[in-house]
Order: sequence, then structure tokens, then C-alpha cells
Amino acid sequence: MTDSTQDLPSNNKMRWAGYLLSAFPVLMLLMSAVMKITKNAMVMEGMPQMGYPVALAVPIGVVELLCTVLYLIPRTSVLGAILLTGYLGGATATHVRIEEAFIGPVVFGILLWGGLYLRDARIRALIPFRKPPSKPLEDEI
Repeated sequence: MTDSTQDLPSNNKMRWAGYLLSAFPVLMLLMSAVMKITKNAMVMEGMPQMGYPVALAVPIGVVELLCTVLYLIPRTSVLGAILLTGYLGGATATHVRIEEAFIGPVVFGILLWGGLYLRDARIRALIPFRKPPSKPLEDEI
């Protein structure tokens, strides 16, 4: 990988597609965090059902909000994506433990990383999708 990511192709359409792909999970995470921080009645009822004390709603909401804000800032978006992956992994585990549908947090994680991939050349440099070789490798030996 080169030191400069400026060599990598990028265009406005790809960047905007990345922002659009990220928009839905980001809005949902922000709404979820605000609901926890404001102690929304629905959240307060759901905490014990999820197996968490009601007193943890605000701290969990603050963590969720901070991770999402880090994801939104271009300089810290990779760190935010990593932290949100951990957060969503915990959400997935919680849903699996209580035998609820767990696809939501998984899809959010995919959308967050997909959006970041489209708008950040550093991620595309780390995870290059390449075409398969045109001829079998055996022919090259």
C-alpha cells in the first residue's frame, strides 16, 4: 500500500453513494441513543427484557452517541466504524441471547462499513476488490 491514498480513484458519485448508504443506520443509531439518554418509556420498559438494568440506559446511550459522532467525523470515521462494530456486535449478542431477530444490527454494520468503503479511499486501499486472474495461475508457473 502506498503512503498516499490520493493516488486511488475516487469520484463524487461514489462518495455520495457512501453517504447515502450510511445515512439510514446513522439516523437510527442517533435516534436510539437519544431515546436512551432521554429515558424514553419504551426504552425503559425494554431494558429489563434485554437483560440490562434500567440504570444502564443512559451510559449505553452516551456510548452509542459518541461512537456514532466519531463515525460522522471524516478524520475519525474509521475509529467510529470500529467502535460501532463492537457496539453492534453486543447488540447482536443480546438479541441472540433473548432469542429475538438479530439481523438488524448485522445489517447496520454492513451498511456502515459499505458506506465508509465507498467514501474513504483508505478503506478501499486496505480492502481491494480485485478481478480474478484472466488465466489460471498454473499457466504462469
